[in-house]
Amino acid sequence: MRSSLIGKIEKAKGYAQEPDRVTFSGLTAVFRGKNDDHELSYANGKWHCTCNFFSQWQICSHTMALQQILSDMLPKEALVAPMEAQLVE
Repeated sequence: MRSSLIGKIEKAKGYAQEPDRVTFSGLTAVFRGKNDDHELSYANGKWHCTCNFFSQWQICSHTMALQQILSDMLPKEALVAPMEAQLVE
């Protein structure tokens, strides 16, 4: 292996220990729920999920779980649920 690649591998290991270096501006994922798979996305400051609950409330257990999993890597506005935002205003 070339020494430059070894250096990059070591650098990647260090970065992996510092998740606060990463901030997602958009993402897509498939969430395997208890009853069905759901497509989740975050783009342009808004969450979306294909589950029925999300279509009525603009938040659901799938988006909230992903917010918790990725909390250190999401922008602040991605962590606020729509109902919480209304309570703050």
